[in-house]
Formats: sequence, structure tokens, C-alpha cells
Amino acid sequence: MLKNLKYPLLLAFISLILYSCSEYQQILKSNNLQLKYEAAIKYYEQEKYYKASPLFEELIPLWRGTQKGQEVYYYYCYCNYYQGYYAVAAYHFKKFAKTYPNSEHAEECYFMNGYCNYIMSPSPTLDQTNTYHAIDELQLFANHYPNSNLVDSCNALIDKLRDKLETKAYLNAKLYHKTMYYKSAIVALNNVLKDYPNSKHKKEILFLILDSNYRLAINSVESKKQERIKNTIEAYYKFVDLYSGKEPDEYLDKAENIYKKIIELKEQTNS
Repeated sequence: MLKNLKYPLLLAFISLILYSCSEYQQILKSNNLQLKYEAAIKYYEQEKYYKASPLFEELIPLWRGTQKGQEVYYYYCYCNYYQGYYAVAAYHFKKFAKTYPNSEHAEECYFMNGYCNYIMSPSPTLDQTNTYHAIDELQLFANHYPNSNLVDSCNALIDKLRDKLETKAYLNAKLYHKTMYYKSAIVALNNVLKDYPNSKHKKEILFLILDSNYRLAINSVESKKQERIKNTIEAYYKFVDLYSGKEPDEYLDKAENIYKKIIELKEQTNS
């Protein structure tokens, strides 16, 4: 019995799909703008954004300057957003806010422009051009709508983006140490602390500065050894001034070990 039902059900399903496609094509080809508008709204509410989007896109220039045109453009922006076309969505959200500055949706669309750029920000290991752009767009929103209820959300997103930039700078600086370019590591690590004085990686960064100075010193030519020993001792004191008296950990233990060795090297050099 199930076997007998199988093929009629399959045929019915295929017929439904073909009818649906045929119906959609008829709407696309129609000159009835109201029909297209109503169909687009229906598809949007059904979350069939791939169908709604072409209909809204066609109606935008035809109804530009009208209240309905504003509504159509608003829906079109979100069609792109929900389909994951974030670059396109960001462009149109921003354009909507500029085209209709007095719209009830202007503030929301301005924020969504920044949010789409936030979504496009890549992981810290990749180029951060989009991250800088996202920060700029979100900051522009906060400046434009300082009293908006969305400013707190905007600032939270900016904080996350800045944290990503900090992580990127930290990873780049750490790579110099890992690849034994110790002079470059010292410069890069110090720059991270200069740009992000409250970095969550501060303890490790200060230790890596100490370790980089130490490795330069022990492998140094005689003419530069005294200066590099001095730099290592200074880096040690900078580290322990912040972290001595706290719970012992691997960094503190390693720092103490480096200090003992650098003092021994200093005594040997002076003898």
C-alpha cells in the first residue's frame, strides 16, 4: 500500500514545485506593480528572501520618492542581510539612512550598516582592514546618534573589534620572539603595550621582552654585551615590580631564573 502511495505523492510534490516556479516567473514578468509588491511581502514573511529580493529591487526605482518606495527599500536591505550578503547589505543600509534621514528606520539602518561591517571583520590572524572599517562605521553611528538606545550595543561591538586588533598586534609581536628576531620582538612587544597599556596579555608580553633581552645579551658580541645585560636587568625589574608578591607561576619562575643567569653573566663580564 505504501508503495502504491509513493509515486502519486512524489508526482504531487513535483507538480507543486513546478507550479510554484511557474507562479513566481509569472509574477516576475508581470507589469502589475501592486501584485509584485504583495508577492514580495509574502515571500519576505515566509523568509524566502531569495524570491523577495528581486521583486523589491525592481520596485525601488519605480517608487523612489514615495512612502511605499521607502518601505520597499527597507525590506530590500534586510533581504540582503538575511541572505548573508553583508557587504551589499551594509552599503544599502547606509544609503537608506542617507536617502531617508527622517525615516523611522534611519537610525536602525545606520546601526545595521555598522553591524554588517562588524560581522565581516575576520579572525585576528587575518588582515584587519575590515575591522578598522567596522570601528569607523560604528563610531560614526555613535557620533550621529549620541542619545540612541543602540549606542551601548555599538560601544560593546567596538570593544570587541579593538580586542581583536590587540590580539592581532600581540600575535604578530610574539611571532618575532618565536622566530628568534629578538630585536624586532622587543620593539613590537613594547609597541603593543604602548597601544594597549591594559592588555590582557601584559604579563606574558613583559616576560617576552625580558626573555628577548636576555637572549640578545647571551649571544651578543663583546662591544654590546654590557648594554644588553643592563637592558635585561631593567626588563626584569619592570616585570617583577608589577608581579612580585603575587601567586607564583611559570612566568615568575622563569623570570627569576633569567635574573640569576644574567647576574652571573654580568659578574663574568666584569671580572
